[in-house]
Amino acid sequence: MDNHKRKRKSENWFTAVMLAPTFLWFLFMLILPLVVILVFSFGERAAVGGYAGGFTFEHYANLSSRLKAFQNTMTIAPLGTLLCLLVAYPLAYYLALSVSKKFKMILLVLVIVPFWTSLLVRTYAWIFILGGRGIPTLLEFIGFEDVSLINTQGAVLIGIVYGYLPLMVFPIFVSLEKLDRRLLEASNDLGASPLKTFWQVTLPLSMPGIATGCMLVFILLMGEFLIPAFLGGGKVYFIGNALVDLFLQSRNWPFGAAISVTLVAIMLITVTFYMRMLNSKTGRDESLM
Repeated sequence: MDNHKRKRKSENWFTAVMLAPTFLWFLFMLILPLVVILVFSFGERAAVGGYAGGFTFEHYANLSSRLKAFQNTMTIAPLGTLLCLLVAYPLAYYLALSVSKKFKMILLVLVIVPFWTSLLVRTYAWIFILGGRGIPTLLEFIGFEDVSLINTQGAVLIGIVYGYLPLMVFPIFVSLEKLDRRLLEASNDLGASPLKTFWQVTLPLSMPGIATGCMLVFILLMGEFLIPAFLGGGKVYFIGNALVDLFLQSRNWPFGAAISVTLVAIMLITVTFYMRMLNSKTGRDESLM
């Protein structure tokens, strides 16, 4: 019994030592910055900008002044995530189940190639494509005049899908790649149509990849500022744009911190609700199977 206790204690110490670097990284790179931002959110703006000590709820009471930024973010971020999913799923399905191994790697590299270039450069390219000398000029040539694409929500959504598509494709691809093909063959042998096989077999088994991809894209979109700033032209204002203005231009750090804390709270609530809904759906599907 004593030997068992000593062995258990030794294993616990070994686990603690192995986890210590990760814990310290998590503490100093995530927890402490969040604590600092939380403290700042209750402070006062200094006379020359920045943070001054104090305790007030004024900045939280003033969140409604940035209501448009919250509305745009909470509307376009889920919509952009959904559009990424609708574009990424057929592509991931094709790569995982329809392409021979000879060409699969080549096509996967082509999917990730845009990540080799800065998002800033790629967004500038879309400014030209959607601007007056790009697609609108082509549309005018074929008879559609006065078409404006840049500085619109549509332009922002195009930039989002283009910029975040690989983050959605690869988790779904991994789920579909690990799919047991015998399940598809069994469904076919039992007389199920291809569409029914997809809805009852393929889609439920790829839900982990869908969940991962949606979380990656949605969480990053909630803090996005570059794409709305460049393709929205100041007309599509995200929370990320509001934070850039408050921290770097008006230097109202406490108000920016209050918005940051609110954004983190919204993300935690949204992600928790999404994961619970996903888990309940997965549980129902497994009970049916």
